[in-house]
Amino acid sequence: MNTTAMTREAVVDWPLWSTTARIVVTDAMALPRARQIADRILLDVEMACSRFRPDSEVSRIAGRAADGVEVSDMLAALVERALLAARDTQGDVDPTLGGVLDALGYDREVRLLPHPQHGDEASYSVSVAMPRDPGWKRVSLVGRTLFVPDDLRLDLGATAKAIAADLCARAISDELHVGALVALGGDISTAGPSRDARGWTITVQDLPGDPATTITLADGFAVATSSTQKRRWVHDGRQLQHILDPRLGFPSPPVWRSVTVAAHNCYRANVLTTSAIVRGRRALEWLARGDEPARLVDTHGNVVHLNGWPEEPAPEIEWRHAG
Repeated sequence: MNTTAMTREAVVDWPLWSTTARIVVTDAMALPRARQIADRILLDVEMACSRFRPDSEVSRIAGRAADGVEVSDMLAALVERALLAARDTQGDVDPTLGGVLDALGYDREVRLLPHPQHGDEASYSVSVAMPRDPGWKRVSLVGRTLFVPDDLRLDLGATAKAIAADLCARAISDELHVGALVALGGDISTAGPSRDARGWTITVQDLPGDPATTITLADGFAVATSSTQKRRWVHDGRQLQHILDPRLGFPSPPVWRSVTVAAHNCYRANVLTTSAIVRGRRALEWLARGDEPARLVDTHGNVVHLNGWPEEPAPEIEWRHAG
């Protein structure tokens, strides 16, 4: 997903976590300090929960938390939100898939994995996947004491990046008294007033050639996109993607190329989009029960809109959370 900033705003982009990070602020003088604030928060999140750093907290406690281990405030907060996401989605977003992802070859940043080549089979068959018990129900957090059975490995990637976007946007706005937009790949969060009274202009398009639309996101709100077209790699001659069906421990069939949701924070938006990928066609009824605008693009390029997302090619959507 792309963000289109007004020319009067200041923008900086840089590579991060096998994607692109972007900061947009309404005062150009604040941009260097905004980057410093974001770097501090992003490093805190990475050191708390990166599966790919042996010195991260989640790596250091792996296999040692069955009887409980005290963790940092950051990791405790990330785990708490991850378990809440699992509960709210009936297990669609499960933070205990680290070992499963490792077994499927996703054991380092995706940019370092074998990339799909012509002739690699895209595998989404569930015939080789064994039903698994929901791991998240076996994890508990009491204050800052975390209990994780030895046979489970945490992977907080489904929620931590979105939470990081929320934390960065809010901290930049609060500390520098500016409007801020922070995009971490498809997770986009805003805080404070935009220059345009209508909000922040964002182009929604997963890959070049996919259906695209432009929206206006109201100040202080967020939008997230989950995709089955990105973060792909090859394992045992088969092409895989990173959003797993936790009940099977295997990539979710790509009913949707991408799902985008606007919500009052990026964490909430990302939880909904990830769950929608896992649910496939069942996501339509489930998303329609809420009030968050949603846009789903299926494997044929057909676009479905829910909860007030305008029909395309509409120039914008403005949504404000009720309550």
